[in-house]
Amino acid sequence: MTVAAPDIRREAADACRRHLSKGRASLGEMIGGRVEVASSGTRITDSDGHELLQCGGYGVFILGHSHPSVVEAVSDQLHRHPLATRVLLEPCQGAAATALAALAPEGLQYVHFVNSGAEATEAAIKIARTNGKRRLISAYGGFHGKTMGALSVTARSIYQDPFRPLLGDVEHVPFGDPYAIERALETGPPALVILEPVQAEGGVVVPPEGYLGEVRELCTRYGALLVLDEIQTGLGRLGSWWGADRERVTPDIMLVGKALSGGVVPVAAAVATPDAYAALSRDPFLHTSTFAGAPLAMAAANAALQVMEEERIPERAARLGKTLMETMTTLLLDVCPELVREVRGTGLLIGIEFEAEHYAGDFVLELLERGVIVNHSLNAHRVVRLTPPALLDGNDLEWLFNATRASAEVLRHRYAANHNRKAG
Repeated sequence: MTVAAPDIRREAADACRRHLSKGRASLGEMIGGRVEVASSGTRITDSDGHELLQCGGYGVFILGHSHPSVVEAVSDQLHRHPLATRVLLEPCQGAAATALAALAPEGLQYVHFVNSGAEATEAAIKIARTNGKRRLISAYGGFHGKTMGALSVTARSIYQDPFRPLLGDVEHVPFGDPYAIERALETGPPALVILEPVQAEGGVVVPPEGYLGEVRELCTRYGALLVLDEIQTGLGRLGSWWGADRERVTPDIMLVGKALSGGVVPVAAAVATPDAYAALSRDPFLHTSTFAGAPLAMAAANAALQVMEEERIPERAARLGKTLMETMTTLLLDVCPELVREVRGTGLLIGIEFEAEHYAGDFVLELLERGVIVNHSLNAHRVVRLTPPALLDGNDLEWLFNATRASAEVLRHRYAANHNRKAG
């Protein structure tokens, strides 16, 4: 019998090396050269026919892969009207905007659809400029995208330095410190303040209770626009609809993405108050994109929002997240306490911080060997991040916990003795 899988792996790696990225091809080969070819629910299938458990995906797959309701809506739209002329009015965009605004914090009424999270950040920066806010304040460890404007507020030199000069008049402050925000606001002209409710790529950093509320009050006092980047934290990921809900905060602009796709078609959005959005509301040509708000993406977003409501995704994420946090913490601190610094998170955004970066890297690879996909954190390489679907069942949990224990045991045998010698 002929097995085609090795050819698929080789062809994918060769094509990537020749036409996409040599570095990406090398990374793919380093993790075994696996090629993903299909997905459904909580599982991904590789070219060898092996299933992998989805516990990563950078926060996209809160509904898992290929949710039937989202796929059906997209398929119906595909066969009826996949792209719009952008001249006539088109109903799918209005329907998706209505659904999103209904779930957003009260006061966020206008929706500006885009194709990616970074584009949502760009839209927020431009909206701020229409309101006279040209100064930008963001937090160290935050991640808001890698396009030029978004990169300017992503405070990490490894990503910024090759592309300088970026936008001017940008200040970065410590995350979780409202006094740092106040000092920044009182020493210059009105600004845009952009923060994540929980820093995801920063290593799942949860701010002190009351932080967002204090920042909201400060922005109001000093005439600043508050942007909450909920691209990864929103739509149930934290066990509530939005991170803003935890303190009943309404930002001037909220960024939404990842889960809004339903795991099927990329889509993101900036959702704003009428006052903040006034200029773009008056002039529909002030900030546009040919493919933003395409009917296919709108069908996916509208269906995803409906599924999240019907299946009570935030509540499920809260319950499942509690189980995951408790069990993962117990497992890791039981098996390799010398190597793990902390397990932390909220809902289904969970971070495992190791004592060293190479421990985290090895843990990702060991889990992958056991068929579990997780992610590292772009701004915190010692932190392994889990962002699983809210649909994990008992079999999925058993798989994850067994893989975690086995992977932790490998790390213990590989590193614990050496770690103890250094500590002594």
